Amino acid sequence: QVQLVESGGGLVQPGGSLRLSCLASETIYRTNLMAWYRQAPGKEREWVAVVDRAGSTNYAASVKGRFTISRDNAKKTVYLQMNSLKPEDTAVYYCNVPNLAWGQGTQVTVSS
Repeated sequence: QVQLVESGGGLVQPGGSLRLSCLASETIYRTNLMAWYRQAPGKEREWVAVVDRAGSTNYAASVKGRFTISRDNAKKTVYLQMNSLKPEDTAVYYCNVPNLAWGQGTQVTVSS
């Protein structure tokens, strides 16, 4: 029984959009914070966005205004809506519950 499962990655052209989903087990989802991280080739894993149980959000400067993190507590799912994608957004995106669990990642490639 996995605790966090990401989906929704893929290949998209610059300027396009993707929505990532992270389905959590109930025990993991019963926590305050859920976050998205990403890791591009040759770079350290970086924090992208975080949302708390009430829906309050914060974003890395590099994605602010383009990405939206949200959660559906009934579905036990956190989302990352990514708009106006740039080639530099290419990375493996990971769902994270701080101090509890990481997902296995989903690849996002932004290229023409």
